[in-house]
Amino acid sequence: MLGRGGGFLPEGRSAAEGAPGPPDSLHSDPIVYDGAMPDDNMTDLTPAEQRAANPDRLVFLTDGVIAIIITILVLDIKVPELGSGQSIADSLSEVRPTFTSFVLSFLLVGMFWTLHKQTFNQVRYTDHNATWLNLIFVLGLALVPYASSALGEYSTEATALHLYGAVMIAASLLRLSLNAYFQSHPGLLWQPTATKGRRLMALTGSAPIVVYVTAMVVAGWSTTASLILYFSIPVLYFAMIAFVKADPRTKAEAGDLS
Repeated sequence: MLGRGGGFLPEGRSAAEGAPGPPDSLHSDPIVYDGAMPDDNMTDLTPAEQRAANPDRLVFLTDGVIAIIITILVLDIKVPELGSGQSIADSLSEVRPTFTSFVLSFLLVGMFWTLHKQTFNQVRYTDHNATWLNLIFVLGLALVPYASSALGEYSTEATALHLYGAVMIAASLLRLSLNAYFQSHPGLLWQPTATKGRRLMALTGSAPIVVYVTAMVVAGWSTTASLILYFSIPVLYFAMIAFVKADPRTKAEAGDLS
């Protein structure tokens, strides 16, 4: 910019007075995070506070519990003993309900793990409330082996299918509560999530609950149909994730979904 006398003024100087003018950023529109601005109390942490708020220990704890849950699930499958005149094929049919329950529970626990991973991919800090919400979520998951064992033992009983669905719904609601807490406290995140992204996360996380409820209702008429509905949940979930990632209208916001 030319100043008085033909000299050049540094950028940001006023041509009239040669004094620093307001930076261009003051004239630009403010950054908007869909009404979710970072929490002030999380933007100036000391190194010690950053270590205390590090989410790694919560992630390690949850991963460890899920690994133990999967191990407990497979321990329910016992090698059957052959009776007099009984073939191996006949004896293996005895463990079919337990094996079916194991596969179903393995897939659903794996789905919960991907949802938890999806949430913590965005988390930079945790606080006291988030720690306890995560612990309560883990409590819900810890009940899965019990519900799975009951389903394997009494696969033709509607009550066993009701119990299984109730445990899965509880775990789903607890996971949604944990995710909602982080989304409502954007200062705990690496960056705030746009409104459309939050809606997609809530939709994909809550959709399985509808199928759980349907499977519980159907169990009173047909335990086989109820079991098929439970098995459809991980298939429908991952199909839904693939769809929103492929759809141009949601592709940008679906990048963090898994």
